[in-house]
Amino acid sequence: MKRHVLTAVTALVAGLLVAPATAQADAGTGARVAAKQVVSPTPYQGWNTYFGLGGAFSEESVKEVADALVSRGLAKAGYDIVWLDGGWQDPEPRTAAGDLQADRTRFPNGLKPLVDYIHSKGLKAGIYTDAGPYIPGRCGLGSHGYYQRDADQFAAWKFDAVKVDFLCGIAANLDPKTVYTEFAQALRNNAGHRPMIFNLCNPVTSPDWGNYPEEQQSTFSWSYAPAIAQSWRTYTDVGFVGDIKFKDVLRNYDANARHPEVAGPGHFNDPDYLGPEMGMTDEEFRTQMTLWSVAAAPLVIGSDVRKLSQTSVDILTDPDVVAIDQDAAGVQAVRVGPAGTTETWVKRLADGDRAVVLLNRGDSSKTLTTKASSVGLSGGRFTLKNAWTNQVTESAGTISAAVPAHGAALFRVGRAHGLPGVPHVVAGLPQVTQVGGDPVADGSAPVVAGGDEARVEVAVRNDGTLPVLSPKVRLAAPTGWTVRELSKAPKLLAPGHAATFAFAATLPATAAAGDATLTATTSYDTIVHGRLQQATVSAVVVAPVPPDGDVVLSHHTWISATSGWMSPTVDLSVGGWSPISMLGQVYPTGLGVASPSTVRYYVGDQCRRLTATIGLDDAVRNVGPEGATSTFQVVGDGKVLFDSGVLTRDDVRQVDVDLSGVRVLDLVVGDAGDGGYNDRANWAGLNASC
Repeated sequence: MKRHVLTAVTALVAGLLVAPATAQADAGTGARVAAKQVVSPTPYQGWNTYFGLGGAFSEESVKEVADALVSRGLAKAGYDIVWLDGGWQDPEPRTAAGDLQADRTRFPNGLKPLVDYIHSKGLKAGIYTDAGPYIPGRCGLGSHGYYQRDADQFAAWKFDAVKVDFLCGIAANLDPKTVYTEFAQALRNNAGHRPMIFNLCNPVTSPDWGNYPEEQQSTFSWSYAPAIAQSWRTYTDVGFVGDIKFKDVLRNYDANARHPEVAGPGHFNDPDYLGPEMGMTDEEFRTQMTLWSVAAAPLVIGSDVRKLSQTSVDILTDPDVVAIDQDAAGVQAVRVGPAGTTETWVKRLADGDRAVVLLNRGDSSKTLTTKASSVGLSGGRFTLKNAWTNQVTESAGTISAAVPAHGAALFRVGRAHGLPGVPHVVAGLPQVTQVGGDPVADGSAPVVAGGDEARVEVAVRNDGTLPVLSPKVRLAAPTGWTVRELSKAPKLLAPGHAATFAFAATLPATAAAGDATLTATTSYDTIVHGRLQQATVSAVVVAPVPPDGDVVLSHHTWISATSGWMSPTVDLSVGGWSPISMLGQVYPTGLGVASPSTVRYYVGDQCRRLTATIGLDDAVRNVGPEGATSTFQVVGDGKVLFDSGVLTRDDVRQVDVDLSGVRVLDLVVGDAGDGGYNDRANWAGLNASC
């Protein structure tokens, strides 16, 4: 059985890499039907109100966003749909005659003048409804029983796109395939004969939403949606209003990648919206943009574009990256090789080139590689264009990059011709490999403190077709640090060879806590193109002063803290709405988190003991009987010192751990393998003796 599955997966990957640009896989006859009605031949782009504005947006705020899309260059880059999500409707969604109506306070002129304004800016307009019946108190809007009437009304208002949710649908226990097919027919047959994009948006997943049959979930939409929609959601929401986290971006991307064979011109898998400045770093958002582009995903901005930094706008509008998303072949990327902390993803492009992603999901930088032969290319010389830096180099067959934590390199790779190009030399990011003579655990973000000496290494490799001469690396550290070289530079780097340059970086005793920057400048002579140089930068965490005496550790400054939902909360249940409470007992101090979570402290070999009471907060009982299972671990310098096993809402455990010799302490909460639904976990009475 395993051999047959592996053969099938290998055949799928090979087909998506080498099939001609005109070939398309389809789900039965579904994709063939959709291909005859190509409303959006490449993935559509735009902006949606939901994540950035919530449900209280108004005519004025939407107009301001439309203006910003134009003035900030986003519309020119293709982001041309202004999409109203849930919340536009009146508290009484229908008139006595049965017509939908907008909120009469926030849209006093109705929606038609707003749509006209959007169109006057050279943009398109999108709107939202639900495939189920309106159920007051359970969902905000529903079209069930009114499909043709609502489709006709959207066309009369001159909308260009419709998003159809399934909140009311799941509340009414409807079959999504049946009702979405009916809605799609009504939309195609609208009285105004107006072409409208249909975004099928069933976000229901198990266990995130509870226990639902597979055919009612988003993960089943691929089997019928290509026949009826331009896009279909492949998993639950990528975040919450105002809050999109990198871990959920990866989760949605992985779910979206399950059925690349059904994507093609006019019909695309939809992993949900882009979320710059909503909880991710710039690096993490750049990775989301990279992944969405190779997924041939609709590019819909969820953030408030009026407030975005120029850095975010530049990421959203990068022409090479957008072009990969908009490639005419409409092929979705597939993973080449195993899943893991580091991965390679490949998208076949219409001209025969490949878009190649080297993805680093981990917490430390890595130099990642793959082969041109692995991505479906043959030959001895290859041109690599870095889509983010625009640097063009030549490789003998290895595709490689130094990739920061939570980062992704994106190359457009094709066969090279003519005179030799610039050699593809990878200048590694500075990596702290030892602190005080002790090795840094692989995959961990390094932590240093005042007075420490850290070993820093920079790996340089030549994957070009010609040698490079006199390679040299200089390392720059913050003011007050001292740096000395520990290695000797070679005279040359032949093709396919690498060298590691090592340094000792010593911190002053008074080094300020926070992120510090290490910059490596790598230079080398090339035979044709003279002396070249690359600068690479890494951040290293300088720890705060360790705790002293008997302390409430939750009141001590942490190094970093993550929570699967909201943010870690001191002395309150996650979210900050109620005290920490387990089995009816209230605890005055501690940490409230949601799985998955890691809270990191620097204890600097100064502490002897850690005590706490752990369990699921009583707040889970207000949500429902589903979910609420977690695991708790205490980890010292990468070694597990305590493991709770699986705890339910009715379990409480005592933690008493020896911290002798521990520098960096991690408090880790997992989801027990069943997703994070309703996992509100506590580290109550978190005390340390130091």
